[in-house]
Amino acid sequence: MFVLIFLGGGLLAHAYLWWRLVRQTTGPGRLRRALTLCLVVLFAMLVATFVGARTGLEGWLVWAGYIWVAVMFYLAVILITLEIPRAVAAAFLRARSRRSPPVAVPALAGPGPERPEALTGTTPEQAEPITGPAPEQLAERDLPAVPDRRLFLARTVAFVAGAGALGTVGYGLSSALGDPVIERVQVTLPRLDPRLSGLRFAVVSDVHLGPLTGIGHTERIVRMINGLEADVVAIVGDLVDGSVARLGPLARPLRHLESRYGAFFVTGNHEYFAPEGPGEWIEELGELGVRSLRNERVEIRHQGAVLDLAGVNDVGGASVGDPPDFAKALGGRDPRRSSVLLAHQPIQVSEAARHGVDLQLSGHTHGGQLAPFNLVVGLQQPVVSGLARFGGTQVYVTRGAGFWGPPVRVGAPPEITMLELES
Repeated sequence: MFVLIFLGGGLLAHAYLWWRLVRQTTGPGRLRRALTLCLVVLFAMLVATFVGARTGLEGWLVWAGYIWVAVMFYLAVILITLEIPRAVAAAFLRARSRRSPPVAVPALAGPGPERPEALTGTTPEQAEPITGPAPEQLAERDLPAVPDRRLFLARTVAFVAGAGALGTVGYGLSSALGDPVIERVQVTLPRLDPRLSGLRFAVVSDVHLGPLTGIGHTERIVRMINGLEADVVAIVGDLVDGSVARLGPLARPLRHLESRYGAFFVTGNHEYFAPEGPGEWIEELGELGVRSLRNERVEIRHQGAVLDLAGVNDVGGASVGDPPDFAKALGGRDPRRSSVLLAHQPIQVSEAARHGVDLQLSGHTHGGQLAPFNLVVGLQQPVVSGLARFGGTQVYVTRGAGFWGPPVRVGAPPEITMLELES
């Protein structure tokens, strides 16, 4: 279903771009045929990128294809946004054209009604007829051409959309491939033991190790997390986009993560996309010193007090018989203790609230990644980014440190969160 929606949406977008950028800006001829062929090739590249990224294909084709996805998206967004101003401008030009006076056509040289002899040297009876082009022919041949206002408007809109899309994608590339932003957040938990006040979590999600990331991406994230000197490292899903065989070397820097009480991981939906499922990655991370919380909890003992740290599987695990189990992860605990839950998707907060969780840490949304896509994400998830409250449960949603699909982030820079608990 996802494949059909993606390819169908891509086909509709290319058809719309052809209509606005080719059909309405060119006349029949070589240029229109060349631009049409260009769009057909770009659509074929989009399909090849989508298929190739899931079969291990890497290199310039994947990069070019994903960048075109971003350019296509912003071309469509800008053109759709300009539809109303475009319609208003077109209506204004039509009204102005109707009000404009007719163009005067110069008269043919010839005998005048008052002094024909002055022009021909003869009397009217002796004058020979003067031959020449008809008035309408002279107007077509000798008057300056009036530009097609609709064509001018279409080309202006196309130029604005093209410049805007390329500028936006260029900015988004630098954001996605640059250093993540360190977001420092303090969260007050009413039931938190005062001795746990100041406990620090380094939260990271959606690293998305894959064909467009190298080992430098992982090394940078590890270096930045270690610089925070956190008590706990929480990796809340979507760490990888592929198998251990393909991406294992990219994950090895994780063995160098530093924290007082350890690094913990819960699955995201992308871990279930791996050919062998999340099992091999759970084992691989264990060898790298990262503990996976699979519907279970651990006790974080700090300055004589105890915090329950729990983790549940992603909701995507339900389709393969590995669903989240809140009762297993949270059942039978001391209700006087504060609890922090690692759950990949914010939508899991409703179940967390029913189990009395104080704070849920999530990712998944990327903060929308490509504005205004954050508006669409908000229709499916209760929180797109940042801190929110649902009854007695708070949830913090990090924007993620990587990207999925296009290596572009607009309005949602990559993030590593330094979250500190306060009583």
